[in-house]
Amino acid sequence: MLITILINYSFAILIEKSRLKETTEQGGGAWFSSHAKSFYLVIALVLDLGVLGYFKYFNFLIENLNALFHTHTDFIKVVMPIGISFYTFQAISYLMDIYRGGVAQKDIYKLALYISLFPQLVAGPIVKYHEIEQQIDDRTVTFQDISYGIKRFIIGLSKKMLIANTFGEVADKIFSQAPDSFSPGIAWLGAISYTLQIFFDFSGYSDMAIGLGAVFGFRFPENFNYPYISKTITEFWRRWHISLSSWFREYLYIPLGGNRKGAKRTYLNLALVFLATGFWHGAAWNFIVWGAWNGFFVIIERFFGLNRKDVPRPKYQRFLLHLYCILAFIIGWILFRAPDLHYALIYIGNMFALVRHEHGLYALIYYLDTIQYITLAFALLFCTPVAKGLLKKCESNQIVNWLTCIVCYGLLILSTAQIAASTYNPFIYFRF
Repeated sequence: MLITILINYSFAILIEKSRLKETTEQGGGAWFSSHAKSFYLVIALVLDLGVLGYFKYFNFLIENLNALFHTHTDFIKVVMPIGISFYTFQAISYLMDIYRGGVAQKDIYKLALYISLFPQLVAGPIVKYHEIEQQIDDRTVTFQDISYGIKRFIIGLSKKMLIANTFGEVADKIFSQAPDSFSPGIAWLGAISYTLQIFFDFSGYSDMAIGLGAVFGFRFPENFNYPYISKTITEFWRRWHISLSSWFREYLYIPLGGNRKGAKRTYLNLALVFLATGFWHGAAWNFIVWGAWNGFFVIIERFFGLNRKDVPRPKYQRFLLHLYCILAFIIGWILFRAPDLHYALIYIGNMFALVRHEHGLYALIYYLDTIQYITLAFALLFCTPVAKGLLKKCESNQIVNWLTCIVCYGLLILSTAQIAASTYNPFIYFRF
């Protein structure tokens, strides 16, 4: 991280100086400054991505070169820094903002604060520099900020400890077996359990980060907006990991041309963005295929106009689209969760009874107990904005506000007890 901070501090100042010279000089001097600005940006990006590539992707490259050329190059022994994917993208955001006209941060400690901002360092949300620049220099903390931040932190912790970990136990138990050793019913249970686990795990961390940031006077962007109520995969990606989608849109999709250069170029740009999204998540083919899977549906939806919000649709169409979207992202999560692509394909085949199995639906009782059924009911409720909507309607009611505080304290006690009683179970996105 220190290397990343030094690289971006130095090159941002060089980029800014070249940009300012470009606006004041004429003729050959302006031309030289313009190209120098771009040159410094490219060098800084290569260095940033080079550091990320070395720690995260180098062994993946060796593995595939060995397979392709039948060589036996040894893997390097390297420990990947926690949160490197997140803080690298924040560093790139800083460079791009300076390149586009922003003011370079002259105080290296303030830049270090931005890149290493600890509440969201290890699992997001990804905060773009222009979203937080003023807060780094001047921020205030009120009692309301602290109160809101603590409540938001407790909600996130509860999502992780009480819901995500509960379904994580079920998913881990199923995914630890051979993918063709259980019935389709069990395969679906594992897929649904992981679908709930990853949402409450990741959104829980985002809630904790946003809450902790509020306590210190930072206002981080929201990262989730009930993605599982989406009717299309396009809508899903407007609601899931919003900060990552926004980052790729601003710094990759639009610079590639966005949707301004015709349909074919738009489809190509979307494909590249989603391949990059998958590769950002991990150095494995199942992540790349997961990205391609999502990109495929986004392109198909755009081709058939399913992504248009201005087209009224009857209820039955909205219902069918919702079912389609649920099926698409559940299968996508299997690609994401599986240890490798081969396992994922067999598992998906098992879900649709394309492989042999020996156990019937009665085996479901082995995986679920009363607590998990109760947790499932709450999970399905909190996947929708129903509970939030009810609270908003009653926010002026003092009794409801007191009850909300009591519930938060109760959740904190339950979550703390769960932490004490359980083994170490890190957030899923810590490994990215």
